[in-house]
Amino acid sequence: MNIYRAIEQYTNEGKTGMLATVIRRLGSAPRDTGAKMFIGEDGKTYGTIGGGKLELDAIEESLRLMGKGQTEIFHIRMNATTVADQGMLCGGDVDILLEPVDKRYLELYREVGQCIEKGKRGIVITRFGPTGFSKTFVEPGNIIFGDPIKDEQLNEFQGYFDERNPVLIGDDTVVEPILRYSPLYIFGAGHVSQFISKVAKIVDFYVVVIDDRSEFANRERFPDADEIIVDSFEDVFSKLDFTGKEYAVIVTRGHSFDAYVLEEVLKRDYRYVGMIGSKRKVKIIFDNLRKMGFEEDVIKSVHAPIGIDIDAETPQEIAISIVAELIQERAKG
Repeated sequence: MNIYRAIEQYTNEGKTGMLATVIRRLGSAPRDTGAKMFIGEDGKTYGTIGGGKLELDAIEESLRLMGKGQTEIFHIRMNATTVADQGMLCGGDVDILLEPVDKRYLELYREVGQCIEKGKRGIVITRFGPTGFSKTFVEPGNIIFGDPIKDEQLNEFQGYFDERNPVLIGDDTVVEPILRYSPLYIFGAGHVSQFISKVAKIVDFYVVVIDDRSEFANRERFPDADEIIVDSFEDVFSKLDFTGKEYAVIVTRGHSFDAYVLEEVLKRDYRYVGMIGSKRKVKIIFDNLRKMGFEEDVIKSVHAPIGIDIDAETPQEIAISIVAELIQERAKG
C-alpha cells in the first residue's frame, strides 16, 4: 500500500502513528535516503527503511514517541563491532526523521499520495525544532497544501523539485522531493504477467495490466496491480499515456498480438520496451519492422528476448529476470 494511503486511512479512522524517513546515510546501510516507513499506533508498519535491527530500533523509538507530538532525528550508528556482534549484513550511519502523523494534515497526506500514484512532481517541506512543527506540500505552480509558507522561502525551495533525495537544511528543515513511481504497462495477462505484476509492485512500479480477456485480466488474478484494463490491444492505446517515462513489457498470448503491440509502442515516446520470445520469433518481428520503415536504432532499443540472462525457466524466474532488467534500466536515471 502507498504509505500515504495508509496514513490517510489511519487518520480517517481517528488513529495516529509516526512517519519514519531516512534523511542521511553514510556507508553501506541497507536503504537509501528517502526510504519511508509508517508505524501505526497499533504497531503495524507499512514500507521499510532497511529491516533488521536498524528498523526495529526505529520502530521502538517511534512507539516511545507515539502520541507525544514530538519530532526527532534518530541517529543509528552501525560500526564494525556492532555489525559483527549482532550478525548484521550492513554497516554505516543512518539518520532517520521520526515525525508524528497529525490529522491537521489529512488533505496534505491525501494529495501527496495522489501525487505519487499519478507520477506528478512535488516537494514536502517539514520544519521542526524549538519553533514548533509544520508541514507543507508544494506542487508545481506553487499550489500549496498544509501550512502556509512565505513567498521568499517558496522561491528558495524551487530548485528542490529536481532533486532525487531528501535534503536536510540546517538542523530543523527537511525538503523532500516526491519519488515518482515508474508506470509499467504489462501487455498480456498470462501466468508470467501475474508474477511480473507482483514483483514489479514490490519495487515501486505503477503496474497497469492490459488484456482483452476479462477472465484473465481481473483483480482476483492480479491483486497487486494498480490498474487493470480489459480492452482490445487495437483500442487500448488511445487510453494510455506515453510521455517518455513509461515501461512496456509485452507478454501477450500470441506472436501477432506481440508484433502489433510492439509496433504501436515504437510509434510513441517510452522509457523501456521489452518483448518475450525466442530468437527466431524476435528476428521475424524485427525484419517485419524494418520492412515497415522503422529505423534501426529504434528497433535496437527493444529488449528482446526480454530480461536479464539468468537461465530462467519457470514463470516466476522469468518474471524476476524481467523486473531485474527494469530495475537496471531505471537505475540509469
